[in-house]
Amino acid sequence: MSKNFLFGLLIFISLTLVFSLFTELAAPAPEKLAISELAEKIKAGEVKSIVVSGDELSVLLSDGRSALAQKEKESGLSETFRNYDLAGEDLAKIKMEVKEESGWNYWAGILIPTLLPIIAIFIIFWLVFRQAGKGVNQAFSFNKVNLRLFSPLKDRVLFKDVAGLKEAKEELAEVVEFLKNAKKFLAMGAKIPRGVLLVGPPGCGKTLLARATAGESNVPFFHISASEFVEMFVGVGASRVRDLFQTAKKAAPSIIFIDEIDAVGRERGSGMGGGHDEREQTLNQILVEMDGFDRETNVIVMAATNRPDILDSALLRPGRFDRRVILDMPDIGDREQILKIHAAGKPLAKDVNLRSAASRTPGFSGADLANLMNEAAIWAARHNRAEILQQDIYDSIEKVILGPERRSRTISPKEKEITAFHEAGHALVAAALEDADPVHKISIISRGMAGGYTLKLPLEDRHLKTRRQFLADMAVAFGGYVVEQEIFGDISTGASSDLQQATGLAHSLVTQYGMSALGPRTFGRAHEYMFFGKEFGAERDYSEKFGELIDQEINKAIDLVLAAAKQIIKKHGKALKAIAATLLEKETIEKEEFAEMMVGLKVKPIKID
Repeated sequence: MSKNFLFGLLIFISLTLVFSLFTELAAPAPEKLAISELAEKIKAGEVKSIVVSGDELSVLLSDGRSALAQKEKESGLSETFRNYDLAGEDLAKIKMEVKEESGWNYWAGILIPTLLPIIAIFIIFWLVFRQAGKGVNQAFSFNKVNLRLFSPLKDRVLFKDVAGLKEAKEELAEVVEFLKNAKKFLAMGAKIPRGVLLVGPPGCGKTLLARATAGESNVPFFHISASEFVEMFVGVGASRVRDLFQTAKKAAPSIIFIDEIDAVGRERGSGMGGGHDEREQTLNQILVEMDGFDRETNVIVMAATNRPDILDSALLRPGRFDRRVILDMPDIGDREQILKIHAAGKPLAKDVNLRSAASRTPGFSGADLANLMNEAAIWAARHNRAEILQQDIYDSIEKVILGPERRSRTISPKEKEITAFHEAGHALVAAALEDADPVHKISIISRGMAGGYTLKLPLEDRHLKTRRQFLADMAVAFGGYVVEQEIFGDISTGASSDLQQATGLAHSLVTQYGMSALGPRTFGRAHEYMFFGKEFGAERDYSEKFGELIDQEINKAIDLVLAAAKQIIKKHGKALKAIAATLLEKETIEKEEFAEMMVGLKVKPIKID
C-alpha cells in the first residue's frame, strides 16, 4: 500500500507540473511594469483599473491588456503615487480595488519554504529504514512457509472441467461434501479423512484435480510444493511445516495441497544422508502434524506424487493418508473429451473429427493432449489459416511423438532408397501379421532423430498384452533389418534402434512375463536406490545355469520372429517394391491408401506360431 501511495503521489505531482507548464505556455504572460512606468501610464490615461493584493498590483490597461506591478514595501499605495506627483484627479479616473490577501496564501508563503525540505528528508529516511527493517524481518521470518491461498475468482476449475477420472472425482467429491456438510457424516459416526494421496503418472491431471477440488469447496485451500520445505539449514523445514499447519488450523475447515510430496516423503533409513538430515526431520514433523496427539483439527491434507513406491510407510498408514486416489491414463473416450476441452476457444474446421484424433493418441496423458491442440493451433497460425484442419491435428500428433519435420535435411538418393525399403519392410510385416497393430502412416521424411518412420497404433486401448502380440511387435521391428539384407545384401545403422527394441521385448518376454519354456517365473529383482529414485540395477536371483537358459530362450524368440519376417518379405516381394516405389514418389502413405494397396496386392495376415 505504501509503495502504491508513493507511486500515485509522484504521478499526481508530475501531472500537475505538466498541466501547469502547458497552462502557462498557452496563456499570454502579463506585462510587468515598474512603478514609475505605471505612474506614467496613469498620467497618460492608459490605465483602466488597478487591483491591490498585498504588495502586488494587477493592472488592466485601456486597450484590454493586463500588467503586473509591485508597490513599495512598508508604504501605502496613495503615498507611493504622491511620490510620483500623481494628483487626485488622475487617480479619480481609475477604478481602484483593494483585495485582502487570503490566510492560506499568507501561511503557505511562510510554511512551504520551511516545511518542504523537512518533509523530503523525512521521506528519504523512512524509505531507508523501511528497507532495513524488511531485511531484518526476512531474517526472522526465514522459518515461515511460503504458503499460497487459492483464489476461486481467478481461473476457477470445477470437476466438470476435468474430463475422465470419474472414480477419482467421486472420491474427492466426498471430501468436498464432508467439509461442506460434516454433520451428515458425523451423525453416522464417520470421521473425516486426514489425508488424500493422488497417485498417477506425470501429466495425468493430479494438480488439475486438486485445483478442481479447491474450486468445488468453499473452504480455504492452501497449496505449496514439498521442495519449499527443504533448506540448507537443519530445522527450517520442520519449522515451516509447523507454520503451515498452524495457518491451516486457524482457517479450519481447510485443505492443504502439497505437490510432489516425494521430495520430502521418501523412505527413511535408506542409508543416504544419515538419520538426522533435514529431509527426514521435515518428514517427521509432517507425520506428527497429520496424526499426532492433536487429532481434533478439521484440516485435510492432499498430496500428489508419481512415485508412491518410494514413500515412507508411516506416511501411507491409515490415520495419515487414508485414501489413495489412483489416476490412470485416459482411454479413448476420455481423450476425446480432453481434446474437446482444449479445443474450446480454438476455431476448428467443420470436418474436424476429434474421435479420430483420440484414436491416434493411445498412451497420451492429459498434458500431452493439451500440448497437441496447442501445437495444432500454432501450426495453423504459421500457415496463415483461419481454422484448424484435421491434418493440422494429425501433424501435431506426429510432432509430439517423434519431433518436428526436417525437410531441409539433405540425403543422397541411395540413402533415400534404403530408407524407403526399410520403412516398407516394417509396414509390410505389420500388415502380414494378424496380431500386429494396424499401420496408420508410413513416411520417409525425417522427424526428430528418425530418418523415417512407420506409425502403427492399436484400434482400441489395451490393458493386457499376449505373447503373440509381443512376438508380432518383435517381427515388425526386424522388418527393416531383414529388407536391408534381402534387397541390398548389407545392413545399415538405421536398424540399431529396431534391434534394441526387439531385444528388450524378448528379454521382458522371458524374464518378466514367464512367456518362455523356462516356465511361469520371473528372473531378477529390480533394485531401487532411494537417493536417485530410479531403477539403477537389478539383483540376480538365479544361478549361472539359468542365466545361460535365459540367453537361449531370448535367442529362440528372436530367431522365431526373424524367420517369420524373412518369410513374409520373400513371399510378398512385389508388395514390398510397390510400397517402396510409392514412398520414393510421394514420401508419405496414409492409412487408407496403404490398406487399399494391401488388399490389391492380396497380402493376408498370418499368425506367428
